[in-house]
Order: sequence, then C-alpha cells, then structure tokens
Amino acid sequence: MRCLLSIAILLLSCAALQVAGAYDYKSVLQKSLLFYEAQRSGKLPSNQKVTWRHNSALNDKGNNGEDLTGGYYDAGDYVKFGFPMAYSTTVLAWSVLDHASAYQKAGVLAEAREAIKWATDYFIKCHVSEFVFYGQVGQGQVDHNSWTQPEDMTEARPAYKITTSAPGSDLAAETAAAFAASYLVFKSADANYAKKLLVHAEQLMKFALNYKGKYSDSISDAKNFYASSGYVDELVWGAAWLYRATNSKTYLNIVDQYYSSVMYNDGFGWDNKKSGADAVLYKVTKESKYKDRLVAYCDYSFNSAKKTPKGLIFLGEWGSLRNAANALLVCSEAANLGINTASYRATVKKQIGYFLGDTGFSYVIGYGSKYPKYAHHRSSSCPDHPAACGWDFFNGNTPNHHVLEGGLVGGPFSDDSYTDTRKDAQHNEVACDYNAGFQGVIANLVEYD
Repeated sequence: MRCLLSIAILLLSCAALQVAGAYDYKSVLQKSLLFYEAQRSGKLPSNQKVTWRHNSALNDKGNNGEDLTGGYYDAGDYVKFGFPMAYSTTVLAWSVLDHASAYQKAGVLAEAREAIKWATDYFIKCHVSEFVFYGQVGQGQVDHNSWTQPEDMTEARPAYKITTSAPGSDLAAETAAAFAASYLVFKSADANYAKKLLVHAEQLMKFALNYKGKYSDSISDAKNFYASSGYVDELVWGAAWLYRATNSKTYLNIVDQYYSSVMYNDGFGWDNKKSGADAVLYKVTKESKYKDRLVAYCDYSFNSAKKTPKGLIFLGEWGSLRNAANALLVCSEAANLGINTASYRATVKKQIGYFLGDTGFSYVIGYGSKYPKYAHHRSSSCPDHPAACGWDFFNGNTPNHHVLEGGLVGGPFSDDSYTDTRKDAQHNEVACDYNAGFQGVIANLVEYD
C-alpha cells in the first residue's frame, strides 16, 4: 500500500511539474536557432549544423545582375519576402541585445549573432544604392506551384525593388530597424561591421521618410502574401530603434511626429509594430504614455482576449501560436521594465507551457515526446537531395523525412483542435516570423525563470 501511495505521489508530482511548465528552455532556444539554419538560402557555411540542407538559389540576381544570394526562405516555401524577413531580424536582434546572458547560458550566443548576420549580409546586398532596395526574390504563386527541395528549383526567380518612383516606407523603415537593432548587437562584437549596419539603417530611414508609400503597392507580387496595412507604424518603429542606436533627438522627433497616428493601434507582428515600439520607447525614454499603452495592451491580451478552452490566448486563426507569442514577447519586455513584473511573467510562463507540452503535445518540432511530424514545410518533408519529391508525396501519409528542429507550427484552432497534416498551411506551416517572437519569449524565460 505504501509503495502504491509513493507511486501515486510521484505521478502527481510529475503532473504538477508539467502543469507548472518545467521545461528545458535552453534546449528550446538552441533548437529555435537550428530552425533558422534550415531556412538559409544561398551558399551554406562550413559550420552548417542542419546537414540535410545544401546550397540553393545561387543564381538569385537583381535586375542589373546584382548578387542577391543569401537571406532566409520565408516559411514552408522558397520566396525571400523582405518585409517579414526584416521584421524577424529586428525581433531576433532585440532578443540577443537585451538577453545576451540567456544565449550565453544556452551556449548559443555566437550562433544567434550568425543568425542575425545571415539576414543583414543579405540586406546589405539588397541595398544597392541609397534609394534602391530589393524587397523580394521569387514569385509567390509560381514558387507555391511546386513541392520539392530548394536545391532542385528550376523556376525563374525575379527580383523586386522599391525606388523613389515605387516607394516602400514600411519595408525601408522595417529594414532600418533591423539594421539599427543589429548594429547594437554587433557594436561590441564587431565594431567595423556594426558601423556599416548603422550607415544602411540611417539611409533606409531617410528613404522611408522622403519617399512615402506602401511597399506592397510597389512590389505587387507581395500583395497576395504580405500586403501592408500601412507604413506609419514602421516609421515609429524604425525611428525608435534608431533613437536607441544613436541617441539622436532627430529620431525621437520623428516618433513624436507620427505616434499620435498609431497611438491606439495596439498589437505586434510583421504588419503591426506599435506595441513593440511602445516597449522600445518606454525603455529609452521612460515616458508614461508608452507605459500606459503597454499596460493597456498586456492587460487586454492576458485578461480580456479570447482564450481556447485549454487556455491559449487566441488572437487570430492563421498562426495562432505566432500571434500569442508576439504578445507574450511584448509583455515579457514590459515585465522587464518593471510593469506588473511578477504577474506578467507568471502568465507568460503558463502560456508557453501550452506551446511546449502542457496539453500533452508540443507544437515545437523536435521538442518533447509528441510533436508535429507532417509540418507544411517542403525542404524538411522531402527525401534527401537529389531524390524526387512532389505533390504525390505532399498528399501521402509518409511523415516528413527530416526533423525540422525548433520549428514552431501555426497552432490550434480556437477550440484547441489540431491535425498534424501537410495539407493545412494555416495551422501547420512554420515561418521565420513565427519563431522570432517565440524565441524572444524563450530567451526571457532562460534569463529570468
């Protein structure tokens, strides 16, 4: 009887640990960086850890033959969409900048810097002159018409750019933010490289301000995939990061000029930078208006927003976990700034438990005992290069051939239901922007848990 009682107590203790979210956050942080390696385009480095990927898209070129190799494939496809790529880079740099100790604890600070540099090296190539920037390589629907490895692509990959006559303030300002945040990451690690990043940041911010327009009006192919709702939030976000990077009041004046236009437009993601900007601006100015908006956003997200029956904050159907992670990131950073620290961190930790296995299933590929085996992701799903893949495989029942370590899938429906299938891009695709916010939250947990 005593043995049975001891076993029962042990089982209850394990269950309690699981509910409390006793997860190896350092391992999750390591795996998330491996996901970015799997998304690399171009000539891969000799220290590439994701060895089932090989060189690809080595002929990506601009309209005048400019070298546009490198960067990241967006999601389960092989288009290089510059707008969400820049956003992902800014968010990655933000987490490395403010939580370097977490990356050190996990033993991946060098890998994190490499992940950022893989993007910024590409953006430098794309910024061919002061007011010309390539914002996309590859054609959305043409790319999506095939299911194969990136190494086997044969379709044309046109390049699209913004110019003075075809502007993109949102794209330019978001990329300026990426450069500015990355400048701060590399300032002490590689001063010469950092200086180069700051030059590009300031030039692109000038481009964004002097030639106004939505990038998806100029790069029409992006409209069906990443259409911008407006560029004013990016002007605030880009200026916020440049103010943090330079301490120049010029950039704070830009924030002041445009902030009233987006003040109540709370939210954070690839198309809405407002609440992220509030967190950055409160950190550098301590002005109450930014704190007040952070409290309003986080209190709404944590206390009033829709939740699934099992408790996930549900802010949208497409990529539900991505949407939640972005809110958790902003509120993690608010907590770090002394805003409702204990309660916000407790909520963040509980929410991340849903991602990692509190429901009995981990939505992070390769983490835990049960995780997605059929993610909507071509390169990991297909057999080793040069074996053939194709739509028959997509529609078949064979699990993906490779474990896409660290990839966060879109997540469940509003009723917690979820089917692990390649056929459901809405809930089972992965993307660079999905992991960016999520990784930032995990870095917080590594540092503060």
